[in-house]
Amino acid sequence: MGCGNCNTCEVSEKRGCGTSSVFNWLYQIDNPASENKNLFEVQFKGDRKEFYHNTKELEIKTGDWVAVQADQSGHDIGRVTMHGDLVALQIKRKKKNDKIKTIYRKASEVDLKKWEETHKKEKDVLAKAKNIIEEFNLEMKLSDVEYQGDGTKATFYYTAEKRVDFRELIREYSKKFSVKIEMRQIGVRQEAAKLGGIGSCGRELCCSTWMTEFPTVNTSAARYQQLSINPQKLSGQCGRLKCCLNFELDTYVDAIKGFPNTKTRLYSKKGEAKFYKMDVFKKKVYYFYKNNPSDMLELTTDRVFKIIELNKKDKFPAKIEEEAIEKKELMFQDGLGDSDINRFNNKKGRKLKRKRK
Repeated sequence: MGCGNCNTCEVSEKRGCGTSSVFNWLYQIDNPASENKNLFEVQFKGDRKEFYHNTKELEIKTGDWVAVQADQSGHDIGRVTMHGDLVALQIKRKKKNDKIKTIYRKASEVDLKKWEETHKKEKDVLAKAKNIIEEFNLEMKLSDVEYQGDGTKATFYYTAEKRVDFRELIREYSKKFSVKIEMRQIGVRQEAAKLGGIGSCGRELCCSTWMTEFPTVNTSAARYQQLSINPQKLSGQCGRLKCCLNFELDTYVDAIKGFPNTKTRLYSKKGEAKFYKMDVFKKKVYYFYKNNPSDMLELTTDRVFKIIELNKKDKFPAKIEEEAIEKKELMFQDGLGDSDINRFNNKKGRKLKRKRK
């Protein structure tokens, strides 16, 4: 049976598969002598993860709930997802140069009960906070709210196209919710990562699982991959171009180097031919005669380069499709070897109808 992220087996506790955004590929390698054995990754709400140091050398394993040092004051509650050498690699990859905070203790029942109470309030607080923004007529969109584990601070995540003066808003929030308020602006891609969802591929969004940086995506990435510029198909849940357009872009760019220039035209005694499209996987190029646009010609890249060299020497072949691959006629054949697709036609029924008429 496949793993259903149940987090009940011993393997899931070691590799951290209780959440799809974390997977410890080194869970089978135990190195107690490692200098990074006291480095831990702790996950909070959504995609927020931070790195901590176990200075007190507590007995902590993957899956444990811990109380950790907060950004300013108090403590936060999170779940351990990884530890050891892989955490050190994550810190290096994400270029975390800040001082690593410490783990205070394992979360007690009182800590978890307090965390659950504050977590339940977030949905109601988010709805009330949005209504207050409408009353103040501020041009901003509130995406999410996250309470600190001890319930002393609430972080409001928002998106805005312009600079927003929310000093009065913070005062109103402090009066209404009786906690310390922090407003944190995020981009639309970070908003999609925080809210999560399922992409058109059927899997969880890359931004909410494993991506840490969001490079810009241009329409040229779609053109290189021979994709139609359709905003509905190329846009992600954030409303921007999909990040996955960049994943295979380098491969396409390298492959296209072996293709002729699309602006180059081919000349033969039969006429002038213009470029239509290319197939990167099959290494085929499609052309059509200027005087007969409906007739599509399939050529290999070698054939195209050969014609280009001939044209440079003022030589013109009889026709460009001279060595083109002949198109084979598709034949239908069922499992019994019968290739006649009209065998089901009721010929006897037709004869009876004619006699009745």
